[in-house]
Amino acid sequence: MNQNDLKDFLDVKVKEYNNKKFIESDPIQIPHQLLKYGASKNDIEIISFLVATISWGNRKSIINNANRLMEMLDDSPFDFVMNHQETDLEKLQSFVHRTFNGNDCTQFIKSLQYIYSNHNGLENLFAKHAEKDSLQPSISNFKNTFFEIEHLQRTKKHVSDPLKNSAAKRINMFLRWMVRHDNAGVDFGIWKNISPSLLSCPLDVHSGNVARKLGLLKRKQNDAKALLELDTALRKLDSKDPVKYDFALFGLGVFEGF
Repeated sequence: MNQNDLKDFLDVKVKEYNNKKFIESDPIQIPHQLLKYGASKNDIEIISFLVATISWGNRKSIINNANRLMEMLDDSPFDFVMNHQETDLEKLQSFVHRTFNGNDCTQFIKSLQYIYSNHNGLENLFAKHAEKDSLQPSISNFKNTFFEIEHLQRTKKHVSDPLKNSAAKRINMFLRWMVRHDNAGVDFGIWKNISPSLLSCPLDVHSGNVARKLGLLKRKQNDAKALLELDTALRKLDSKDPVKYDFALFGLGVFEGF
């Protein structure tokens, strides 16, 4: 199909999947639960970051473990991050999702406390190093800052680095949640200092395979080079909000077996 037909097709699929029904089977439901109770911006972004970090593997398992993590943080992520005692961190030792364990979780809490205490929070840190056409260098800088404090070497594998050719799927998904703003009620759009035009698609097996079938992507690996290729194609379809097409690619791949 030509570019206009492809855009029309994908726009229809965006509307089909970018709605509140999507939340019911997606990890984004966890921060949405907090939102219902009037949680702060800091609460939403912290739990979103942690949930996005463990968003790989079986979706039911992700959601179950994310709910468990929320309970361990006493349903108050920002307060836990800023005011935890060592005894609070001991509670996290039993947490595990695939290769992300209690030690990793503890490291993440300490690094988040460092960022909110010394860098004015997650939004400020990502916005500070954003470039005019990409957030990928900003993600790399974020990782460096995240591990500036004393840290476990093993935990570094849980934060991707696009400058080392990672597609950084989970961080890009987190950024979509924080930055994209529309009236559909899925993405939060609570970060106002970063333009949605800078976002990159969370590239995984499903979105990558669909993108290749639609002619949006030729590269076979799902890496940073493939992400740049896909981003370039999606920005031709909508330069202001390219990552809305993540809903279409994901929905076609996961729900329709496209």
